[in-house]
Amino acid sequence: MQERVQRLVGDDTKGMWVGTFHSAFARLLRVEGDKIGYSEDFSIYDTSDSKRLIRQQMQGRNLDRDVVKPRAAQRMISSAKNEMIGPREYAELARGDQQEMVAEVYPAYERALKQANALDFDDLLLKPIELFEQHEDVLEKYQRRWTHVHIDEYQDTNQAQYVLARKLAGRHKNLCVVGDDAQSIYAFRGADITNILNFEQDYPDATTIRLERNYRSTKNIIRLADSIIEKNDDQIEKSLWTDNVEGEYVALMEALSEKDEAQKVERRIRDLQLREGLEYGDFAVLYRTNAQSRAIEEALRTENVAYRVIGGTSFYERKEIKDVLAYLKLLVNPNDTASLQRIINYPTRGIGDKTQERLQRYAQQNNLSLWQAVERVEEIETLGTRAERAVGTFRRLIARYASKAGTGSTPPDELARDLIQDAGLLSELRKEHTRENLQRWENVQELISALAEYVESTEEATISTFLQEVALLTDQDEADDEGDKVTLMTLHAAKGTEYPVVFVAGLEEGLFPLEKATQEKSELEEERRLFYVGVTRAEQRLYLSWARSRYRYGEQQSNTRSRFLEEVDSDVVRTEAGGELEQQTDRFKAGGAPDSSRDYDEMDPHYYRQDLSGDGGSGSSDDGLRRIESTDGDSGRRVVYDEGRGTIVPGARVEHSKFGQGKVQSVEGEGEKATAVVFFGSDVGNKKLKLKYAKLRVVG
Repeated sequence: MQERVQRLVGDDTKGMWVGTFHSAFARLLRVEGDKIGYSEDFSIYDTSDSKRLIRQQMQGRNLDRDVVKPRAAQRMISSAKNEMIGPREYAELARGDQQEMVAEVYPAYERALKQANALDFDDLLLKPIELFEQHEDVLEKYQRRWTHVHIDEYQDTNQAQYVLARKLAGRHKNLCVVGDDAQSIYAFRGADITNILNFEQDYPDATTIRLERNYRSTKNIIRLADSIIEKNDDQIEKSLWTDNVEGEYVALMEALSEKDEAQKVERRIRDLQLREGLEYGDFAVLYRTNAQSRAIEEALRTENVAYRVIGGTSFYERKEIKDVLAYLKLLVNPNDTASLQRIINYPTRGIGDKTQERLQRYAQQNNLSLWQAVERVEEIETLGTRAERAVGTFRRLIARYASKAGTGSTPPDELARDLIQDAGLLSELRKEHTRENLQRWENVQELISALAEYVESTEEATISTFLQEVALLTDQDEADDEGDKVTLMTLHAAKGTEYPVVFVAGLEEGLFPLEKATQEKSELEEERRLFYVGVTRAEQRLYLSWARSRYRYGEQQSNTRSRFLEEVDSDVVRTEAGGELEQQTDRFKAGGAPDSSRDYDEMDPHYYRQDLSGDGGSGSSDDGLRRIESTDGDSGRRVVYDEGRGTIVPGARVEHSKFGQGKVQSVEGEGEKATAVVFFGSDVGNKKLKLKYAKLRVVG
């Protein structure tokens, strides 16, 4: 920013202060801080420093860390400071055990900071306000110095920043802010959209200049974006336009599952790369939650498509995922010392560093593995009674589940779910009600979903075979983040970026928008703004996708498509069904006659039945029925026909002797391995059936 200003006005920038709110006011406090009791060499505590200081205050008061952990307390205090709520007011507003405990820690933390001549990150905004309110001469000094105040990204300012801007501009009223209310997506960080929405109210003489021209995207993408944001009530009216070309229609990809969705994304990327000469770096895949990256990463890895995860870590490299995998590895190989060391005291169970050192020393002295030392814990004389008891409890936990894994009596996904529950992993993540911990909890649930999906699709699936699959997936050198790679990131991380081709995945109710966001108008409107931000990252092509079913929390759930898809301008959207069928669908929508070899379902033209008079390929089944199999173009959707029973295809209505009537969701595999996922209504749900045994009868 400073370099750009200097290019515009030359040497006149020498007297300017150009920087973030925090850096500018840290500089001011170095000069003026002594007036409120801080020397010029005060320290600035980062998040880890603050957390450490809060932990010390909690320890000194014997507060129950099971109620609130230091990290959660630090975030709650930071949130209060962002809203300019001090210790006394916080105590008055506190409700519930957590807030009441934080109310006790907050003033002690503030006193400890002052004694250390230190400020935390939030104080860099609060202390200048305190300074200006207590010393009007200092405020007047800087009002005279800064006759013009410019603020960028004004929609992301919080309450403290709003107050500072009003104070500094109070004398000359030369305040210029730039921002886009439609891109206000950081309420969880304390950003207050009313700062920009109420600007004209706060400054009645203000001149508003609407920057409505878009230089990035095609006309069709801009029309879609406009149709999204116009549904919000709380906004500044504007109408986007561009001189760019009309561009391709926005594509809507309907998928059967998250795996199918990921494969469609991967196939479309490779197709565009080959046909149009695009590079992998021209593509971005955006999603609402970090956990969604798992299926997309697996699809890209399987086809050797290079990618990078921005603002996060690759799914199988995330700490919480490595923790769960370490537990699973111990079940099949207790002598895996690295995995044992990782989780022997996580969550904390009283097996500290000294106990682990004594276990390791005993193992080395007796030529044993670390697990073998754990098995002989009663023989280790250097361990105290408490440590021996803690190690023994852990040993019995692992041994019990290893036995279950060995017998195969419990499905692997159920076994894993029970293990992490008994080990305390899930309760550990639930203790801190923070955004980060919620994401970690969702990631663990996604791993269980991946295991459940693996069990459904693999004969004789075991913990061991699943771990092998994961190892093969992650056996890539990801150290180099440079080069030609597809970008994966959450929608929040995407703000400020642009790509020729963008995919926005997971547009389903409960996922985008999130379930909890649908309960409050303000949160739903922020979700809609997040959707707007996502689609406006696209320069040339935009793909939206949703899945009819998705594994969530270890269970396969049926989905309805996002309300946002119902709100967008349908004139610029075309539904893709893949390959030849995509063209057939376009003709169907245009009112022309479909190809005679296709029989469309009137209720859903994207599913079809195969006319078997053509030569679709053939095979045979063990029960003597003639079987014909074919594949639907790019989508890879398999069509299976059994003479005498009808055509088993996605969309077909079928009847099962036990479950009754249902609708085929997907068909996979060949010959004896052919399976179908059938939805038998809300009471039964989705069932994956082997066609060899299911004896399904087509009824419509």
